[in-house]
Amino acid sequence: MSQENQPAETQPKNDVRPVAVIDIGATAIRLRIAEISPAGVIRTLESLQRAVQLGKDTFTSGHIEQTSIEECVKVLQSFNRVMKEYGVTRPDQIRAVATSAVREAENRDAFLDRIYMATHINVEAIEGAEENRLTYIAVHDIFQDDPRLRSSDAAIIEVGGGSTEMIFVREGRVTFARNSRLGSLRMRQTLETYRAPADRVRAVLDQYIQRTVDQLYWSVAAEEVPYLVAISGDVRFAASLISPRWEKEKFARIDVRTFSNLTDRLVPVPVDELVRKYHIPYQEAETIGPALLAYAHLAQAFHVKEIIVAQASLRDGLLRELAVRGAWTFEFAEQAIHAAMLLARKYNVDQDHSLHVADLCVRLFRELQPEHGLDERFELLLRISALLHEVGTFISDQSHHKHSMYIIQNSELFGLTRKDTTLIALMARYHRRAVPRSYHDEYTTLDRDSRLTVSKLAAILRVADALERKHTQQLRKLTFVREKDNFIITVQDAADLMLEQLALKEKGDLFEQVFGMKVVLRSGLGTEGVGA
Repeated sequence: MSQENQPAETQPKNDVRPVAVIDIGATAIRLRIAEISPAGVIRTLESLQRAVQLGKDTFTSGHIEQTSIEECVKVLQSFNRVMKEYGVTRPDQIRAVATSAVREAENRDAFLDRIYMATHINVEAIEGAEENRLTYIAVHDIFQDDPRLRSSDAAIIEVGGGSTEMIFVREGRVTFARNSRLGSLRMRQTLETYRAPADRVRAVLDQYIQRTVDQLYWSVAAEEVPYLVAISGDVRFAASLISPRWEKEKFARIDVRTFSNLTDRLVPVPVDELVRKYHIPYQEAETIGPALLAYAHLAQAFHVKEIIVAQASLRDGLLRELAVRGAWTFEFAEQAIHAAMLLARKYNVDQDHSLHVADLCVRLFRELQPEHGLDERFELLLRISALLHEVGTFISDQSHHKHSMYIIQNSELFGLTRKDTTLIALMARYHRRAVPRSYHDEYTTLDRDSRLTVSKLAAILRVADALERKHTQQLRKLTFVREKDNFIITVQDAADLMLEQLALKEKGDLFEQVFGMKVVLRSGLGTEGVGA
């Protein structure tokens, strides 16, 4: 809970990479400088925190005041000087993000532009889905190290100043994730707005929190969650009171009753008294009561047996991403695919068909790498779109590609941003019938690179779906050859390809427009090929 400051004496090494991550939150700006070894091992060199009350501006008036912007500039300029001492000077060494207080501000863009002009730090206002993904990455090792967490239901929860991150995990797989506007600073602002008297504070907070908890309870397919993995400065403060030596360990285990009793004692305590008694800054003392009460309500609603307080934070997730140079990890890809499978199951998709189409998409994507030039991130988006391209049949077989787009656009897929979800939805939209047109609203709102990406990936999806026209998963042994202006697919395990060849005639036009090659399907068993 107290200001982090752990300088380390280091000598420059040629085999390590110095980096820095910055988290601009509702109540503070936090910096962590670390070095990353060639093997991806992260060693923290220094951590700093400065209180800046951006949330009070945004959550009260809807925009960030100019005085607060200039305060942020001064803090980040001081961080720049510290980073320079550690050799962190290039943009590729720094990842800076802002969460709800900046994300929701009406003058968000002006804030980000001012920060960049004054400090040359490119701050990204990340979405709630991105916060969830980074939070999961931050606590991943805890699940890997604890067999009980891997084999049961658990909730990962961070009650922040402006929002609460909630991720529910079953046997190591994410089943539900949401970012809600239940924030400790928002709750404090509510108390001030309604001028709640001291004897009504608890009742007002209970009502405020329970509304969100009730909505969450009915959204999560779990009545009992044995473990709650809690991360935030407020809950770490509580853990330090219950178990003073816990900070030397990776995490602290707290009995729910003990935690609730502490919460009951702290919530009525005036902020000034918390400051005096525990020697903490006023800005931190303001959020302790509301945050701990939110954790207590969530633990009660889901019949939690044990609260596990982790030292992890959003900054750990950011550092892990820098360690892999921004690539999506295998573990995250698996979680995203699992989320897509759950959504497909919800809408009664023929999963044997969709899995085979996804496999064909991956094979085509990798074969066509020289032509499309897209990285593995887009392979994952294509794979997810293939898994979901027929969810629209739940509404109607007619125009189901349009229904698929609608369902995907209005669904939450773990860790994927709105832009990612839009790309996936548009690929599904164009897996049949019309190709992308300039008068299609969703398509034309994209930038040029994104439009081209949709066209490339939709073209691949159309070919893969045509190859699975019979819904029998029959075509598996395929070879690919480029011959003049033809992309020749030879099937080694089927002779009768009439339906697939007809499907390619219907769907292969986009592939030819994008890649400049006509798709030709041939049987290696002696049947003559037919082009799309």
